[in-house]
Amino acid sequence: MSKTNTLADQIKSHFADFEDNHDKNMNGNKAAGSRARKAVGEIKKLVTEYRKASVAGE
Repeated sequence: MSKTNTLADQIKSHFADFEDNHDKNMNGNKAAGSRARKAVGEIKKLVTEYRKASVAGE
């Protein structure tokens, strides 16, 4: 599996976590808001890596 495919799978996983925790946060679970923000931070890191790998053709 290529590096971009691996990164894309990781981004999808973190986005699913974000969606789940965002919904919980909207229903009043404050701890879920923290988890949602953490997932978005991880997505940001992975997107940066993905862009580098994509440009490099990996």
